[in-house]
Formats: sequence, structure tokens, C-alpha cells
Amino acid sequence: MPTQIRTVRQLEFLPDSFDGGASQTLGVLSQDGVMRFINIHTCKLHFHMGSPDDAITTVTVNPNGRHVVAIMDNGYINIYSVQSLTQEISKPPPSRVAVVTDGDRNQDFSNLKVKVRSEGVQRPGMSSGRTQVKIVRPPVVSTVDDKENELQAGLNKKRLVALLKAFGEYPAKYRMFVWRSLLCLPENHAAYSSLTDKGLHAAFLTLQDKYPIKSHKLQRGLQRVLSALAHWAAIFGEVEYLPLVAFPFVKLFQNNPMLCFEVVATVIVNWCQHWFEYFPNPPLNILNMAENILAHHDKELLQHLVDCGITSQLYVWPLLETLFSEVLTRDEWLRLFDNIFSNHPSFLIMACVAYITCCREPLLLCSQKQDFEYFFHHRNNLDLGAMIKETYRLMSSTPADIHPRTMLSDFTPLTNGQYPVFNQYPEFIVEYQSQEREKIRLQEMEYIRERQEVSAVRADFVRRQAEEEAFHKQQELLQKAEEQRRNILAQEEEKLTQQRAKLAAMKRELKVKELLLLDATRRRFLKHQQELRASQIQRLDHEISRKVDLRERETAAAVQDLEVRQMELEAQRRQFEQHLLKEQERTGQDLEEEVELRMRKAERDEQTFIELLHRKEANVQVLEESLTEACQLGLESDWQRDVAERLQQADAEQERRRVRLAELHRQTLAQEERLTDTMRDVAGRQWDEVMTTRAQLQEQRQPCSSKDTDGCRHTRMSSLGLVRGLAHRPSTTSAVPVGTTGAGQGVKPNTVTTPRQTGTNVLCLNSSSPSESNTSTNFSLDRGRAQLDSSERELLKEIRELRQKLAARVRESSSASSQSVHTLSSVSQ
Repeated sequence: MPTQIRTVRQLEFLPDSFDGGASQTLGVLSQDGVMRFINIHTCKLHFHMGSPDDAITTVTVNPNGRHVVAIMDNGYINIYSVQSLTQEISKPPPSRVAVVTDGDRNQDFSNLKVKVRSEGVQRPGMSSGRTQVKIVRPPVVSTVDDKENELQAGLNKKRLVALLKAFGEYPAKYRMFVWRSLLCLPENHAAYSSLTDKGLHAAFLTLQDKYPIKSHKLQRGLQRVLSALAHWAAIFGEVEYLPLVAFPFVKLFQNNPMLCFEVVATVIVNWCQHWFEYFPNPPLNILNMAENILAHHDKELLQHLVDCGITSQLYVWPLLETLFSEVLTRDEWLRLFDNIFSNHPSFLIMACVAYITCCREPLLLCSQKQDFEYFFHHRNNLDLGAMIKETYRLMSSTPADIHPRTMLSDFTPLTNGQYPVFNQYPEFIVEYQSQEREKIRLQEMEYIRERQEVSAVRADFVRRQAEEEAFHKQQELLQKAEEQRRNILAQEEEKLTQQRAKLAAMKRELKVKELLLLDATRRRFLKHQQELRASQIQRLDHEISRKVDLRERETAAAVQDLEVRQMELEAQRRQFEQHLLKEQERTGQDLEEEVELRMRKAERDEQTFIELLHRKEANVQVLEESLTEACQLGLESDWQRDVAERLQQADAEQERRRVRLAELHRQTLAQEERLTDTMRDVAGRQWDEVMTTRAQLQEQRQPCSSKDTDGCRHTRMSSLGLVRGLAHRPSTTSAVPVGTTGAGQGVKPNTVTTPRQTGTNVLCLNSSSPSESNTSTNFSLDRGRAQLDSSERELLKEIRELRQKLAARVRESSSASSQSVHTLSSVSQ
């Protein structure tokens, strides 16, 4: 299918007019609402119906293949004429005929492969080695002599008969086409439509009651074909055995009723000659022909039938009226009619006689009439090939005086355009039966009409009688209901009077009770008012006393709160004084702890630097030893590259350390500058304080001079000890070396000092507590300053000497490392 087709909704076969009902055109309804009619052998698209804008929902094909009814998507019903849509459907297929020579008659037809071409017929020759293809030319025959054997679609009857005698039957694939050619069917579509348009014939309206068929399609097809035959000739509406004659062809051509009708009509016109001359009796002349032939060829069998009282109506007519459909299977029946349609119409009668003679053995054993009836109405074990051969033998060996050929006319096909007139029957009998049947039908209709009228009158009478009875019953019921209602009303009125009296008494009692209740309620209300007033007065007295007590308690609580507030203020003042003292002590301790931490940190840094120097020297020695060992052992280039990478890592680590030392050096310089500034500031502040203190001390009395002298001496000694400790501190402080940026170059080391520690010591020298201010003594401030300056100079001198030593040591270590690196690089090269 085309690519745009995704879903197939419906499939319908279109019966073709040229293939005997073998539907070769398939209608495919897709999801786009277009129905395409395609040949199933060539896959050729004949025509299509509908469009995406005017989509088709459901499609139904007429059984004769002439019309297609489509239900559209918009709700309309469209009827399409197949004949007007395309002309290719009515054309017969191309000629495909196989010509078989006499030498190949014994070959099996199923094993023979025929290739057909336009110029001739190709037939593979059967050989022991391989199959060879031969071109068989049709024999050259005079056109005038062979004209009577030429059939439709270019077929030749002699060739078909030769093919039939060779294989015993026609190919199943082309049987319908061959039959159509042999029978020369005219395909009168218009004439057949005029017959079918008349509808079902009255004689076959109840056909299913007499001839029930399981398939409703076959039932309708048989009814339609029989009705067309009855409309064509009046006698076919009266023939009782006509369904038996037509049923095999209806079953065979069920998809093409027009071809079925023409085949049955052709069979009746040619092979059923003189059948209706003795209507409604069986054709006695035809039966006498068969009996004469049997008497000529098998007198013993005929004598046995006569002795048993069996006439030709019992052993010939059952075969003729059913056309062997009861005694043969489908394949056997088709083979038989291949031969019947290929020969003279008398072949059918000869076939009946041949069937009887081929079954002579079982027939000679039968003696009862029931056995003969059963035998000729049921299937028997019979070799159809032998029967057909016997038929041909009878056709050729029967004398001319009793041969049916002399009494039956040759094959005459149906006329084109209109079907021929069929009047080979006693018209007066058929007309009489038709008139009688019509008369009976009219009488029956009149009877039915009168019966319906009587039934209607009777129904009307019954209806009226029922209405009257219902009316009388209704009136009686109404009267009884009225009396019952009157009695009920009287009883209700009496009950209502009694209830009214009781209600008046109850009202009086209720009135009295209401007055008593009102009086009691008034008294109870007055008592309640008095109690309420007394309770209010008592509640006011309690409230007044409660407020007096509450005011007294509040006054006492306020006095106590004031006392407690005074005590809290006093405690807060004392606590604040204590807190100030603790804060002063904690500040002094924090300063001392910070000084100690700075000193310890400087010691740890110095120790770490020394360890790093020793570790570096050890690493350098290890590397030199490993390099010497590598040179001695002559390791390969892989170990040399590994050593080079390790040296590069060592250089990178050394470079990082040098950068770190430079950073520490810069920090040390900055701290020294800050220390110098701080010491200058502290010295200036100390001089100011000393001058101020000196002025104050001169005003003191002489008795305190001895104590002040001892205190100043102790202070001076502590300051001198501090300065000396600072002068000897470089041995414990951290001296951080600074790495060189190049080989043989270095930076002077710097010593990290703690300006906070120095400042703290200086502050301690010059600080004086309030208690000491009152008991300070005179001492020589000039001498203390001179000592401080000398100690500071000594400290700076020691720092410079320590820097020089560290710088020399760093230069030595850097020169040794550069020489080792140069040696390693030369070795690696």
C-alpha cells in the first residue's frame, strides 16, 4: 500500500463480471477515508472512491458487483456505479491457454508448467536430465473450417476438448473462465438488472421453509436467481425441482449472481430441452430416450428394473432433476460438467445411462423400491473417470435411430442485449395454474381480510362489554364508598363534639393553674429582690475592708523595697571596686604572660632554624654520598633522571625556604624599627615622668629619704637586671636566616625581638602605684638613664655581631650547596 496509508478499516472483494465470481479486485478502505480498488494479482489500482475532504466511513458492495454503497463521514449515503467508474473491470483477462499434444496426454497436468506468450505457447518438455522449454505453435487450420470452434477471448473449442480428454478436467484456476467461454455468456447487465429490479417472485417468498440452507448468503442468492428465472419465464415459478437444478451453480457463482443466472438459463435452454412439454409431469420423452439407450446397451439390467417395478422416473429422473448434485461430490460434479459443457447437450442423458450401467452390480442386488430410491438420492462408490469414459463410449456406439442427438438441437447460446423468449412449455397449464394460484391467493386474501374484520368486530364487542362491566362495577364501588364515607363522617362529628367538651374543661383548669402560678411567681420574685440587695451590701463591706488591708501591705512592702535597694546599691559599689582591683591585677598578669610567651616562641623558632640547618647539611651529605655511589656503580640513565628530579625538588624546597627566610628578615627589620621607635617614645615619656616625679619628691619630707633611697635603688637594680637580660637575650631568640637569590649571595640575618616585652619592662620601671606615690623617695634619674643608654648600645652591638655570624654561616652553606648542584649537573650530563 502507499506510504500515506497507516491503517486499513475495511476490506471488500468486488465480484468481477469476467471471472465467474472469483473475485480478483479488492477494495481497501484506509484511515484517510479513500477506498482503493486493486487487482490482487497485478497490484494495479483500477479506481478509487472518496477523498480526505469527503471521507468514507463504511462500504457495502452489491452482490452482483454493479454498485457500491458508501456511508460518508458527513452522514450522506453515496451509491457508485462500478461500470461507469472503470472500463477495465469488465474486460476479460489476457489469453492464457496451454496446448497439449497427443504424446503428452498421459502426463500429470499438475506436473506440467506452461509459459504463455503472445506469439505462442511455451511448454517445458519432460526429460530425464533437466527441463527444456519448447515453443509449441498452434496448428495451422483454415479460418473457414475452424470458425465454428472459435470461442470468446480467442479460445478454441477443439483445443479445450483435447486438453479435457488429456487431463480429464479443466484447470481449477481457469475453470470459470473456460465455462464462460464454452457457454458464450452474453453478460447482459441491463437485462439482468431489469429482472432483479422486479424484486422477489411470489413463488419463492417462502423458499427457506421448503429448502432450508444454513448460509444466509446462499439462501438469498438462490432466492434471487430463482426470482429472476421466474420473471424471465412464467413456468419457472411453477417448477418445483428448479431449486435443485440451480443450487449447485448458485453455490459455485455465489459472488456473481448475474453469471449464475446466465449459466442456469443456458443449461435450461440447451441441456433441459423438452423437459417442460409434459409439465407438471416429468419429461417422459427424455426418460424414454434414456430407457431406449439402456435397453440397447444393457438389456439384463433393464429387465431387472422392470421386474422390480422400477420405471425411468425412479432411476433417471432423480439424476436429471438434481444434475447429479446428490450422487457426486463437488470435485466429481465439476469434472462431469467440464465434459458436459464441452459436448453436445445429449451428453447429459448419456451420462445418466452411463451412471446406471457403471452401477449395475449393486443395482442387480437391489429388489425393493425403497433401496432403489435411496440409491439414486445418495452418494455411491463410483469411479467418475470410468463413468465419463463409458459416456463417451455410449455417445459413439449408440445407433442413430435411438441417439438423443437426433432429437435434441445443438448448443445455442443466449442472445446479446436481451435474453431470448422461453416458451417451450404448455402455456395453458402454466396459465391455468397461475390463474388458479392467483384465484386461491385472492380468495385467501379475501378470507384474511374478512377474518381480520370479524376479529376487529369481535375485539370491539369484547372491549365494549368489558367497558360496561367495568363501569357497573365502578358505580357499585362508588356507592359503597359513599355510604362508608357518610358513616365515617357521622362518627367523626360525634367524636369531635366530645373532644370539644373535654377541651373546654381543660381550658378552665389551665386558667386556674395559671393564676396560681402567677401569684407564686410574683412572691418568689419579691423575695429574690430582697436577698439580692442584702448580698450587694455585704459585698460592698467586704470590698472596703479588703482595700484597707491591701493599702497597708503595699506601704510596708514599699518601705522594705527601699531598704533592699539601698543595700543593693552599697553591694554594687563594693563589687565594682573589687572588680576594678581584679581587672588591674589581671591586666598585669596578662602582660607578664604575653612577655613569657614571646620569649618561648623566639626560643622555639631559633631551635627550629638550627634543626633545619642541620637537616639540610645531612640531606646534602646524603645526596652527595648517593651521587658518588651512583657514579661509582654506573647506574643507567633512568636513575640519573630520578636523581635530577629529586635535586630539582630539593632546589625548589630550598628556594621556598629562602623566600620564607627573606620574608622573616623583612618582618624582623620592621619589628626592629618599631622597637626603636617604641623605645624612643618610652624614653621620652619616662623622662617626662621622672621630671614630674622629681618635682613632687623634692616637696616631700626628709624623714622618708632613707626609705625612698632603698626603693629607688631596688627599682634601679631591677631595671639594670632587665637591660642585661635583654643584652644577653640573642642567645635564646630566634635568628631566621634569609636565603640567597643566587649562588654566593646572601642577606644579613635579623633577630626577632618583642617590643611589647621591652615596653612592658620599661613601663614597669616607671610605673608607680598610688600607694608608692605617697611614699616615693629621691634617686638619681640621670644615672639611671645613662645606664639604660649604655645597656641599649651594648644590646645593639651584640645584635650586629650575631647578624654577621649568621650571614657568614649562610654564605658558607649556600656556596656548598651550589657546588654540589654543579657537580650533580655535570655528572648527569
